Amino acid sequence: MNEHIGGNTIRSQVPAQAMPFLAGLSLGFRKNVSRKPWLIGSVILALLLIAVLAWWALARGSNITYTTTPVTRGTITRSVTATGTVNPELTIIVGTYVSGVIQHLYCDYNTQVKRGQSCAKIDLRPYQSVVDQNKANLAIARAQLEKDKASLTYMKLSYDRAARLVQTNAVSQDAVDNAKSNYDQAQAQIVFDEATIQQRQAALDAALVNLGYTDIISPVDGVVVSRSITMGQTVAASFQTPTLFLIASDLAKMEVDTNVSESDIGSVKVGDRATFTVDAFPKRLFQGSVTQVRQSPQTVQNIVTYDVLVTVANSDLALKPGMTASNRIITDQRSDALRVPNQALRYAPGGSQAAAQSGVAEINQAQIFILRDGKPLAVPVIVGLDDETFTEIVSGDVKPGDLVITSEQSTISSRTTTPRLRF
Repeated sequence: MNEHIGGNTIRSQVPAQAMPFLAGLSLGFRKNVSRKPWLIGSVILALLLIAVLAWWALARGSNITYTTTPVTRGTITRSVTATGTVNPELTIIVGTYVSGVIQHLYCDYNTQVKRGQSCAKIDLRPYQSVVDQNKANLAIARAQLEKDKASLTYMKLSYDRAARLVQTNAVSQDAVDNAKSNYDQAQAQIVFDEATIQQRQAALDAALVNLGYTDIISPVDGVVVSRSITMGQTVAASFQTPTLFLIASDLAKMEVDTNVSESDIGSVKVGDRATFTVDAFPKRLFQGSVTQVRQSPQTVQNIVTYDVLVTVANSDLALKPGMTASNRIITDQRSDALRVPNQALRYAPGGSQAAAQSGVAEINQAQIFILRDGKPLAVPVIVGLDDETFTEIVSGDVKPGDLVITSEQSTISSRTTTPRLRF
């Protein structure tokens, strides 16, 4: 009976032609043993050792098992992953220019507002009193102007009269000069009064502006997403304008402020397609596009990132401001590409990485091993785009359906039947 182990064949019985030789050997051995008894133990021990070694070598064999994956056609997508925050496309901060007590509150969270609509009212009485005072000052300045105009008319008459009388020596020249001086002063007073009126008018205009600032209005059409004041609260506008409301211009258009690492920012460009998910809708994939790649770096704990804005439609208002988004920006994509698993490019028979890379002369040149007729065959290929799973094969003796080797495993099998040696 023959058995195949590791490619070797063992005959378990001694051929008939060898029987006379063994019989003679046995007879000679008995005669020698009778003469040298000490040789018995050595010969028996040597025979047992040879039998054990032969049995162990022939009873165990090594088999190699290959793990293969078929070559396929499909889509290869290279992408950049990053996290970001969902925000309205345009958020307006509504503050106050003047200080005072909130007297009326017309807007609350989620209030739909129109441009020019009043959202709050600050107590206007202190500012109204300033306006009234400046109006009075302006009226005084205008009255003073009228008075000085009348005085100018009189001074002009006096000067004309003195100028006629001095020709007949009725008055002295000094009287004429004095009348001329009074006339010039009256003219200068008119100019002064007009400037005073302009000054009082400017003060009145400033007071009216402050009075208008007591009415907090919305500068755009939108939705109130935040309110920071309550009725009766005192707001102080000193060195920094306090924020009263945050108004989103249009919640149907949102953007994701994404932080992309410096190692990936080189492949991101405006117009790239992007997808993202939020924790509120883990099974929903939102679609957007890159609209801006900002040049300003952000450094946090020695990690440099760049802001990338992804615009997305939000017609159903599912996205809320402040949501955390897990972004996937698609930087390149191939459709119907001939592809192999990435493990196939790293495999080499016997686990030798040097063998897999031997003969590589170009950056995109590599080799894979295809299982043909039960044996691995090295095939040089030119690779293209790759992602986390597959690599594109641009050229090479590879076709869909070929079994490409990704790994191997050596197994040691034990024989179930122990070989017997009969003499």
